[in-house]
Amino acid sequence: MKKLLLFLAVIAIVGCRKTPFVPELPKPLDENLKIENTVGIRLQSPFVTNEVAMNVKVETSQTVTIRIIDIANRVVSKEEVYLNAGDNILKVYTSALPVSAYRIGLFNKNGIQLGITDFNKQ
Repeated sequence: MKKLLLFLAVIAIVGCRKTPFVPELPKPLDENLKIENTVGIRLQSPFVTNEVAMNVKVETSQTVTIRIIDIANRVVSKEEVYLNAGDNILKVYTSALPVSAYRIGLFNKNGIQLGITDFNKQ
C-alpha cells in the first residue's frame, strides 16, 4: 500500500509540473511599416482617422521624444517613450486632433531629430 501511495504521489507531482516556457516567435513586420535604415519613423498609412500604427526604429535602446507638429509648426502633442534597439510598433491616437496636416518627429535626449514623417488627419 505504501508503494502505491508513493507511486501516486510521484505521478501527481510530475503531472502538476508547469510546461517549459516556449517563447513566442516574433510576428512578421507589416510591409507598410518596414524601415530600411537603422533609424527612422514610419506610419502604416499617411491618411489617419482615429489611430494608426507606427514603427519607430533606433540603433540602441533609449528614451526618445515623439512630437506631433501642426501645419503652423506648433507642437500639439509630445511624449517621451523608451524604445528597444530595432523596430518598435506603437499606436498613434489622433481622435482629439482637428482635421489637418501634421508631422511626427522623433528626437533623442539631446533634441537631435532622428526621423520625421507626415500624415493627414481626416
